[in-house]
Amino acid sequence: MKWEYLLTKGRFGDTPNKQQPQDTRSEFEVDYDRIIFSAPFRNLQDKTQVFPLPEQAFVHTRLTHSLEVSSVGRSLGKIAGEFLLKKYPGLSNRGITAYDIGAIVAAAALTHDIGNPPFGHAGEEAISDFFKFHPTGKYWESHIRPEQLFDLCNFEGNAQGFRMLTSKQFGLKLTHATLAAFTKYPRPSLIQQRDFARRSQKKYGYFANQATDFEQLASVLGIERSSSECWFRHPLAFLVEAADDICYSIIDLEDGCTLGLVGFDETVKLLAPILKDKFNRKKMEGRSNTQNLGALRALAIGELIQETVEVFAQYEESMCKGNFDKSLTDIIPSAKALQKITEMSVQQIYRSKIVLEKEAAGFQVLEGLLTVFSKALYHQFYLPERFSGQDKSILRLLPEDFPLKGWGAEVNPYPILRALVDFISGMTDKYALNLYRRVNGISFPG
Repeated sequence: MKWEYLLTKGRFGDTPNKQQPQDTRSEFEVDYDRIIFSAPFRNLQDKTQVFPLPEQAFVHTRLTHSLEVSSVGRSLGKIAGEFLLKKYPGLSNRGITAYDIGAIVAAAALTHDIGNPPFGHAGEEAISDFFKFHPTGKYWESHIRPEQLFDLCNFEGNAQGFRMLTSKQFGLKLTHATLAAFTKYPRPSLIQQRDFARRSQKKYGYFANQATDFEQLASVLGIERSSSECWFRHPLAFLVEAADDICYSIIDLEDGCTLGLVGFDETVKLLAPILKDKFNRKKMEGRSNTQNLGALRALAIGELIQETVEVFAQYEESMCKGNFDKSLTDIIPSAKALQKITEMSVQQIYRSKIVLEKEAAGFQVLEGLLTVFSKALYHQFYLPERFSGQDKSILRLLPEDFPLKGWGAEVNPYPILRALVDFISGMTDKYALNLYRRVNGISFPG
């Protein structure tokens, strides 16, 4: 893979060689702005990061988390860009700047959670479990192909994000480079054999009906296959992943400390190995815990950014050849310190009562919504004799552009199930909860 192709400024869905309108912004800055003003991104303000529907202003939602990941990503990309431009002077002749590379990583990082459903990772499991275990979800097994069923039974927010970013519905039409940097897992859900040594195959990045879309993207950028079913990562995807790893490790710890789930002294002890000789306990005297937390978080993130870029520069050539396929934060000098933070976070934060209660509620809400809508759709197309007035009312709650027309028992229902999952996963936490209550008669509008 060659950087002059990997950084192409063309947009996904455009005809080849289409002239872009003149703009004071670079094409990658335009990507960033389109994402910021999009409805799916705006909805992240009311989606769970870790802690549910927080009353405290200081606890992160998906929106604030995404903004912070993007900020870290911009720094990673710009510093890495300076390295790349020195190493490959020809990029400058093509009009590429370090700011462009920073903008690609920032835009991709901004969207890294855009496909996540309500209620965090519990929401992903709830959607998967519905099609895997729930009697109503299993109705559809015999009507769709195995790879399509596998998509539904293994819902993946990354693949949902790719679907949203390439959808004409939202009109984002991002650059090829930003889309590829977003795609951390360039493979479909169902593959013959997963290579566990490759980080890029840990999850999947696009649904069965979008294999052609990704193939087109890879062709434009010169991304090569790692196997008949999988692709190499775009090198900048490693920086997007690292930005996310840095933020959720450090900032989830900060939130946990602020909420009293992790002691302040324990938090300091966990961060000190990252700061190394920059840690000075004396400077903490005379300041509040909140002030000290903010200062330590900033110093830790700054140190992790520097370490990550250095490792990126070390392995950049191997990335382009497809020989490097690990998480950068797993091999930086502070990797062990991050691992200790993760282990503590699992025990004291992610398994705390408040988080587990949120997850339990999320399962109930999403299962309930999927049940009523899925049952109504199934009755309409496969059991018309049971298609009731209640079913009709339920289906009227679907979006106006929901593809109900032209479907019947003889038609593969996968696209309509994808549209249903689009609808459910695109909800905010509060909207999902309120709709669940209403369709189940627990509360009434008004």
